[in-house]
Amino acid sequence: EMLRFMKQLERSGIPWPVFAVTVAAAFMVALDLSIVNVAFPSMRRSFPEVSTAALSWVLAAYSVVFGALLLGAGRIADRSGRRRVFLLGLLIFTAGSLLCGIAPSAWLLIVGRVVQAIGAALLMPASLALLLSATAPAARAQAVAMWGGVSALAVATGPSLGSVLIDAGGWRWAFFVNLPVALVAGVAARRVVPESVIGGRVPDLVGVALLSAAVAALALAITQGGDWGWSSSRVVGSFAAAAVLGPIAIRRSTRHEAPAIDLDVFRSRTVVLANAATVLYSVGFFGMLLANVLFLTSVWKYSTLEAGLAITPGPLLVAALSGPSGRLAARVGYGPVLVAGGLTFATGLLFYVTTVDVEANYLTHWLPGALLVGVGVALSFPVLSAAAVAGLPQERFGTGGAINQTARQIGAVLGVALLIAIVGTPTSLDQALHRFRIAWLVGAGAALGSAAISSFHRRRAETTVAVPVVLAHADAA
Repeated sequence: EMLRFMKQLERSGIPWPVFAVTVAAAFMVALDLSIVNVAFPSMRRSFPEVSTAALSWVLAAYSVVFGALLLGAGRIADRSGRRRVFLLGLLIFTAGSLLCGIAPSAWLLIVGRVVQAIGAALLMPASLALLLSATAPAARAQAVAMWGGVSALAVATGPSLGSVLIDAGGWRWAFFVNLPVALVAGVAARRVVPESVIGGRVPDLVGVALLSAAVAALALAITQGGDWGWSSSRVVGSFAAAAVLGPIAIRRSTRHEAPAIDLDVFRSRTVVLANAATVLYSVGFFGMLLANVLFLTSVWKYSTLEAGLAITPGPLLVAALSGPSGRLAARVGYGPVLVAGGLTFATGLLFYVTTVDVEANYLTHWLPGALLVGVGVALSFPVLSAAAVAGLPQERFGTGGAINQTARQIGAVLGVALLIAIVGTPTSLDQALHRFRIAWLVGAGAALGSAAISSFHRRRAETTVAVPVVLAHADAA
């Protein structure tokens, strides 16, 4: 089966060695986004002297730093060499993973998470750009859809894989598992992945710093709003900093010869719609992931391992359907597939709202909703990733991928913050069920909003035919 899959990739114009290396690294980083959530209770037991609020920076620090650095990292990768940045990011991420795994204190664990986030921000946009630059123009929509599908699969399987690892060896294995993957990916990248350098001046570093600070302030305010209080001076000040620094960075990018962010990317209607839809879809997706784990463990009283396994059927569907969804989008256009994905995802969450009760009944009250959600994710996240870079010339692959990853990260932070605010600390099972139903309704609403935005994508002839022409022209140039 694996040989057949590799031959199919090659026939499609996707070099399988490059695909395997870039996807393995992206899977590792995306997995880390969700696996640590499952490990958090075990971490609390290892560091009982540290408050929950302080230890929560294991999660928050990663989100803030990763989101802040993505845009600048994508721009630097395009200009300085994508393989070089990819390997640097892989090295830094591996060092951070090792530090997290051996950390004797909570503070060193948080430092390790910051190091991981720096590496992940360098690696992710470079990974997608390397895959796109090595792929035949006509096959790029399928390649990026599969790349996006694998990333979504990694995030979705984090609870199940994490629960197995933690149950077997403790929370430190959530980080140690990265080491062999990173070693193999690094060796293989040097041998089979060609360098891709657009050249030109190094991006405006002052603009990169301003842009990173703006995104970091926004992510910090959203992440800590629940703990610090939405009206607290720290949260209001963070929002204010984002509101001031963001426009300054954008204005500077309109004037600089090598701007921190290439604003020409946003001239593409498809790119703008895809990223707007990604933010909303991520609110629903990441909120749903955490909500489901919390519901299964707190209301149905599943163990962490049982909850992880209960969630697994959905990710398996994502793995099976990501490739076909990319090919379908190439035939009929992004809009119809994304609308179908948003509607299916919302239907799965509405199934939970109308069917799930305090009494555990997995086969009839949970599994159908999980399968609908899996189909919805497979039709949405991979295609959103493809649409976010559709029509962009080769020199903007890294930037386009970084913008989409940033949109996804902002949506994730919003989704988790909303979920925590909605669920709170219920005092009874009935109250908990009511709050989880509200959370699922909010997730369904976010998915429907994403579908509504996606409905504005142009027809097939304007999206799927024009994309290879533009990219082929860029290659020729």
